[in-house]
Amino acid sequence: MNKQPIGLFDSGIGGTSIWKEVIALLPYENTIYLADSKNAPYGEKTSEEILSLAIKNTEFLISKGCKLIIIACNTATTNAIDYLRKHYKIPFIGIEPAIKPAALYSKTGAIGILATKGTLSSKLFEKKAKEYTKKLTIIEQEGAGLVSLIESGKIDTPEINQLLETYLKPMLKFNIDHLVLGCTHYPYLIPKIKKIIGSNVNIIDSGKAVAKQTKNILEKNNILNIKNSNTVTHLFFTNGNKEILAQFTPIKSIYTF
Repeated sequence: MNKQPIGLFDSGIGGTSIWKEVIALLPYENTIYLADSKNAPYGEKTSEEILSLAIKNTEFLISKGCKLIIIACNTATTNAIDYLRKHYKIPFIGIEPAIKPAALYSKTGAIGILATKGTLSSKLFEKKAKEYTKKLTIIEQEGAGLVSLIESGKIDTPEINQLLETYLKPMLKFNIDHLVLGCTHYPYLIPKIKKIIGSNVNIIDSGKAVAKQTKNILEKNNILNIKNSNTVTHLFFTNGNKEILAQFTPIKSIYTF
């Protein structure tokens, strides 16, 4: 058994969608979640700024004894994971837009991708898009403003509904049959997205795939906590609004950093 925690970081509350999938699959694992809400959204920052924040978050989680780190943020993954893997010995798991399954299962030959500017403009995203979608039509859409609204707790508002309609309705004209959510914040908008795109478009996010990959890496490195006789501990840290973060997790004791 390895009781050291799994670390996760995101630019705010979005990565909690990944955290929920991880603890569902790995119920004996302890976790530490870092929400860097003060610096959200990452998607509007430069690559250099994103890398600097990712390094800071990584070193915080390592200082807490984490055995593995999940970069629970598409933008941070696409801009920083290569550097982090080269400079730290701890295993890293990243979050990438799930382009591959959308490309493999598309029947219409058109897929939509809703992501942040930082993800869509990254070299890693460009590489993955070229690798899997050579014969497909890809409709890329920056979800400007969505993360900020979610971070402010404004999910059920006319403003966010209007933004989603503006971003998604044009995609339907291209006959997309898959919509890839390229930001860990966006799964919290799935009920609203479904109302706009209908039942004929499959929505794909990375949560379950990331949880499975986490288990694989833990097993490969022989650091999986198969059974925990003690109480499992989940610690949450934020430099933003603790009350808003608490709305997205059953863990109500949240610490500031």
